[in-house]
Amino acid sequence: MRTELAAGSPAPTFEAKTDSGDTVSLTDYRGQKVVLYFYPKDDTPGCTTQSCGFRDLHIDFEEKNAVVFGISPDGQESHEKFRSKFDLPFTLLVDEDHTIAEAYGVWGERTMYGRTFMGIHRSHFVIDEDGNLIEVSYNVAPADSPTGALAAIS
Repeated sequence: MRTELAAGSPAPTFEAKTDSGDTVSLTDYRGQKVVLYFYPKDDTPGCTTQSCGFRDLHIDFEEKNAVVFGISPDGQESHEKFRSKFDLPFTLLVDEDHTIAEAYGVWGERTMYGRTFMGIHRSHFVIDEDGNLIEVSYNVAPADSPTGALAAIS
């Protein structure tokens, strides 16, 4: 059973490898809003829709002093290709052991085409400058995730 987070609570902190091989920590971004969006797999239709939606609104996030990170269980090489193929202007984070996904309550049982498996539940989170969750959205539609996250940033 996965535990879901709620707005108003502190965002779980983490350290992660990026698509370029660097390491970032959520605490590196205190003083800035952070949007984390979780997606199941690089270069699949829904995940591409969600990621390109964040790409298309990237300037709007920047104008609101927000940084965007995409997170999936794919590795660095896969992220690097996905980011390059779709000209994504933000960083993708590697979560191969799904530690971050578990901390945010997005790793769990899924069913697709009659098959049950463990995986990512598409979600996004908006974190304020002090590291607290201001928007928590689980099981979002790929096309709605970027606009929903942007609307949550005041």
